[in-house]
Amino acid sequence: MNALTALKQSPSDLSRPFTGFAVTPSPQSPRLLELTFTLEVTRQFLQEVAQWPVQALEYKSFLRFRVAQILDDLCGNQLRPLLFKTLLSRSEGALLVAAPGLDNVAQADEMVKLSTAVAHLVGRSNFDAMSGQYYARFVVKNVDNSDSYLRQPHRVMELHNDGTYVEEPTDYVLMMKIDEQNMQGGNSLLLHLDDWEHLDRFFSHPLARRPMRWAAPPSKNVSKDIWHPVFDVDVQGRPVMRYIDQFVQPKDLEEGTWLSALSDALETSKQILSVPVPVGQFLLINNLFWLHGRDRFTPHPDLRRELMRQRGYFCDPATP
Repeated sequence: MNALTALKQSPSDLSRPFTGFAVTPSPQSPRLLELTFTLEVTRQFLQEVAQWPVQALEYKSFLRFRVAQILDDLCGNQLRPLLFKTLLSRSEGALLVAAPGLDNVAQADEMVKLSTAVAHLVGRSNFDAMSGQYYARFVVKNVDNSDSYLRQPHRVMELHNDGTYVEEPTDYVLMMKIDEQNMQGGNSLLLHLDDWEHLDRFFSHPLARRPMRWAAPPSKNVSKDIWHPVFDVDVQGRPVMRYIDQFVQPKDLEEGTWLSALSDALETSKQILSVPVPVGQFLLINNLFWLHGRDRFTPHPDLRRELMRQRGYFCDPATP
């Protein structure tokens, strides 16, 4: 199921208690919800999935759904409907997820298991060509010579959507903090499309629906160019977006100057959220109407940050 045909209208109902977790609006924005598992659920989940190493989840994709069901059962089968309701609600669409006791890089495999369970309650994570797995782990250090801004610490990573250079649908993005040493700054940056001051100006422009060429650098291990417009619409006719400044290849002056103006309008928005993500926590966002980026870090010779990414498509909920 493509999320273009599945976006829901109503926000999540947070007035009732949940089994095994709590949900509150984030202080940054009511559009971003904070979901925190209880310590008991975290411990019991890790105990029940300890029989499967991460390699087993990599080799046997059905196990990703098995661990997802274990987590939902521990939460009284209330977790999956809440995740769907939040991620498909146009007024929300984003969660910051925390599990008490899961906060050390030595627990990296356990972090992968928990994030895998949450993601596979709403869909399936796509193959990540950069890592050769369904997820990618990568490290940011003080000095970097990579071919994209993903690992470069001392500059802002501009707002973008994921999956712009692949053919598979990319309905959601999950970004987890595995480790952080000698770090200052580097908050996650988020912008909801409906909050962007300049949306009408760019969405109504003639170039908004023109297919453009998107190509990835060698580190992404994707050699095929694809074509699609920057903007599309959902079934209610509301704007959705597939954009990243580094990988779009304008064919002429008209496209290049329009894309440059679009980039400037995004980066100067007054509605950008700056969200700290502690070690062991992760953001899970609807990739079609949320853009994300990363603020710069303060230089330090021993700076280290390790992140984990999953991105994929939504699957039909039974009864969300």
